[in-house]
Amino acid sequence: MDIAIFTFNAFQENTYVLYDSSLKCAIVDPGCNNIEEEEALTTFITSKNLTPVKLINTHCHIDHVLGNKFVSETYNLPLISHKGEKAVLDANVMVAKMYSIKYLVSPDITEFIVEGDEVTFGNTTLKVLFTPGHSPASISFFHKETNQLIAGDVLFQGSIGRTDLPGGDFDTLINSITSKFYPLGDDVIVYPGHGPSTTIKREKLTNPFLQ
Repeated sequence: MDIAIFTFNAFQENTYVLYDSSLKCAIVDPGCNNIEEEEALTTFITSKNLTPVKLINTHCHIDHVLGNKFVSETYNLPLISHKGEKAVLDANVMVAKMYSIKYLVSPDITEFIVEGDEVTFGNTTLKVLFTPGHSPASISFFHKETNQLIAGDVLFQGSIGRTDLPGGDFDTLINSITSKFYPLGDDVIVYPGHGPSTTIKREKLTNPFLQ
């Protein structure tokens, strides 16, 4: 599985395009919020001759869903996420007004996934992990063959997701990291919702929140 990373919107959110030799791809957490960002995403997809077949949110905070409507309509894709994120998604109309953010309202989640499910596209299978704490029902995606983990805002290089937003809880988040991420192995590459990638080993050794 190959991963393309785009950093979008004022929150510097990481949008991921996951793809393989089948030329099918999944778009995770599209944060594109203007024409230039939308074009950057679609130009890459076109240049690689990719066919998007999945639209997925790790969680539904506004910075991760700003491009949902654009991607859904451009590629005729339903939105996939955990049903526990619906209230977070619904609150974004109010959140956008609070922050004066341009927000094309996301479609509803119509395909629900839970812990233990598998998301497949092309030749790729992702294992779904339930990793709440930053948001009430955040999910992460592990690709065993390449040791790659799409972690949303659960774990960052040198930090963790904030837990002071509605539905957040510090102890729950730490438990998600130690009980769901640690068993995957030290060599796993973590692709977070913001900032650079890291590894489980690096965060075990150096992350101040995990000492």
